[in-house]
Amino acid sequence: MHRSRKAKIVATLGPASTDSATIESMFRAGADVFRLNFSHGSHEDHKKRLDTLRALEQSLGRPVGVLIDLQGPKLRIGTFANGSVVLEAGASFRLDLNAGQPGDQTRVALPHPEIFAALEPDTRLLLDDGRIELKVEKFSAESAETTVINGGTLSDRKGVNVPGVVLPLSALTEKDRKDLAFGLSLGIDWIALSFVQRVEDILEIQEIVQGRARIIAKLEKPAAIDQLEPIIRAADAIMVARGDLGVEMPAEQVPAIQKRIVRVCRRLGKPVIVATQMLESMVTTPVPTRAEASDVATAIYDGVDAVMLSAESASGKYPVEAVTMMNNIIVQTESDPFYTESMTAHQSPAQAEIADAIGLAMRTVADLLDVAATVAYTSSGHSALRMARERPQAPIIGMTPKLATARGLALVWGVHAVLTHDVAGVSEMTDFACATAKREGLANPGQTIVIAAGMPFGTAGTTNLLRIAQIDHESGDERKQQ
Repeated sequence: MHRSRKAKIVATLGPASTDSATIESMFRAGADVFRLNFSHGSHEDHKKRLDTLRALEQSLGRPVGVLIDLQGPKLRIGTFANGSVVLEAGASFRLDLNAGQPGDQTRVALPHPEIFAALEPDTRLLLDDGRIELKVEKFSAESAETTVINGGTLSDRKGVNVPGVVLPLSALTEKDRKDLAFGLSLGIDWIALSFVQRVEDILEIQEIVQGRARIIAKLEKPAAIDQLEPIIRAADAIMVARGDLGVEMPAEQVPAIQKRIVRVCRRLGKPVIVATQMLESMVTTPVPTRAEASDVATAIYDGVDAVMLSAESASGKYPVEAVTMMNNIIVQTESDPFYTESMTAHQSPAQAEIADAIGLAMRTVADLLDVAATVAYTSSGHSALRMARERPQAPIIGMTPKLATARGLALVWGVHAVLTHDVAGVSEMTDFACATAKREGLANPGQTIVIAAGMPFGTAGTTNLLRIAQIDHESGDERKQQ
């Protein structure tokens, strides 16, 4: 089976989507990659879901990508003597390290000395997803005196955001390290790192992972936007996490930031996911709002690799319907002639590198000859990524002898990943490519395909070969075009 669309769907699993029947229905409805959110659930819960996914992969004969999302350094206030207080605008309110004393109308504990170390006068502190805003008047290494700018009810253990400040803390907490080790032991494919602030955060997790999985940098801090291109270059993929990004930045700035991130990712050929509240109303209703449908479509028109469902598929009442709706929106959007035009209009110049030159040549040849499919024979996935960067009209078959690569390519725009075996030479590879395109229903006898690969085979990052072949009417073998 192959999808009739190019953009991919990431669906989060949770209490509403744990049983095998629901997970299979979500896959058949269009989910390409499944997200395990380590902010919720136990290791046992996640292993059960992963076992179900691997069994599904075996039964359907299709690679299924799995993404684990690390919680990251969640900053929270302490507790109140009465569970909550009401803060009035203009009132004074103190934050301190005294976690042993319950809070009241005048103060509450903030057990994070790294916040106090990074404060400056007039720093804004946002509590409870931005509902409460405080302005720092005075501070020390142990406390901060603030004025309430936007008041309201504040209850126990609400989150704290410090926009515009690079906090001196790692993106990996002790919990994250344990979750990461557990995920790696299960053989997951993608790791989403939360609250990335700088390139060093990516390098830190890469040192631990050592190539056993691919790293997604979640962009949800203004500090990350200041280092946008270096972070994108360092990571394997990017997630536009609009929830916290929308808390730490004015809401009206988020759409422009989203488009900027997508443009840079497309220029550099890095997969990009747009996430958070895409079909939020489908948590409780069987259909989305028109604005939500438009939000998904806008991301698709921009050429993102994937869009993501969070609570909609993890804890909502309609997980399968949410995937179906997102699939339908993508298919409808990609059928619009303007979509093809926008893919060409938004295309960035290729870099002066062999792999990009091959990708650019592939798109030119594919458009000129109106080929049925393009094929990337790839060990690491690099050839398929460079082809996907060009956003060709023809589908991309990502042929690979490595299961981990096939699973990783499930996230990449336009790539239909197929597991094959090692080949000994160009002729055997070409025969395999033609047979695979025919078997997968992506090319018919008499049609032409374009193949990209790297020589020598099995060496990552060596995309240097472009070949044109035609599916034979008799045997399905190829006939080379001169």
